[in-house]
Amino acid sequence: MSSDKTYAVQRSDDEWREQLTPAEFNVLRRAGTEAPFRGEYTDTRTRGVYSCRACGAELFRSDTKFDSHCGWPSFYAPLAGDRVEYIEDSSMGMRRVEVRCASCGSHLGHVFEGEGYGTPTDQRYCINSISLRLAADDE
Repeated sequence: MSSDKTYAVQRSDDEWREQLTPAEFNVLRRAGTEAPFRGEYTDTRTRGVYSCRACGAELFRSDTKFDSHCGWPSFYAPLAGDRVEYIEDSSMGMRRVEVRCASCGSHLGHVFEGEGYGTPTDQRYCINSISLRLAADDE
């Protein structure tokens, strides 16, 4: 993964490999994709905040998560616009918009618009579970 941007959280590939499992490294640092319908948070209903698994930056709230039946957790908006960054992605013969953590540049997934999901933003942030960590709200 390369970017000209300087991130608040920076580590070498070796440092990331020490911190992340091989599967986490593949998705977060190499823009891989986890298998659909297998992720830890695909169907969870737990209320709380989803953070970047690599750096801990808070990214999404559970109240913006919805069932899209796409195989990955889906949200209709990040916590704030500056929490994520958007990169044009023309890989795999498609035109998509990649979503990365704005704090460390880790790959999270992709965002899609105008698919008829009826969300307040008409957007679907399709995010890899392995890119996230959920901190449940205190009950």
